[in-house]
Amino acid sequence: MTDVNLYRSGPPDTVLPPEPADAEAALAAALDADDPIPAIGAVCAQWPTFLAAWASLGDAVDQPALAYAAYRTGYHRGLDRLRASGWRGSGFVRWRNETNQGFLRALGGLQATAAAIGETDEDERCALFLRQLDPEWPSSA
Repeated sequence: MTDVNLYRSGPPDTVLPPEPADAEAALAAALDADDPIPAIGAVCAQWPTFLAAWASLGDAVDQPALAYAAYRTGYHRGLDRLRASGWRGSGFVRWRNETNQGFLRALGGLQATAAAIGETDEDERCALFLRQLDPEWPSSA
């Protein structure tokens, strides 16, 4: 027999812990660099669980396959961090919590890139997952 969790106020919210201040500063500097792609890549290498860095790398590259890879890495690292923060595969991960935005950006980027390369099933799965995580997520995002 397994436990059934019933919530009086809906599923719980998961909020990721903040990133280290030095990682945030390094990403800000990388985004302002003359050549941001290798600078952002260096941030990803130094802080491989820094979700906003992976999302930023996906945003910065102009090759769909590379963007897809960066977003997918951020998404999978994000699932690991969510589980470590108590998320058990259901419940909300809302954009309004700033520390969740790196994960949601990676997932949103993965969805958009999947759509761009014709990966329709992945596009639809990601779009649904985004709305399940944050019911306020725009359906066209």
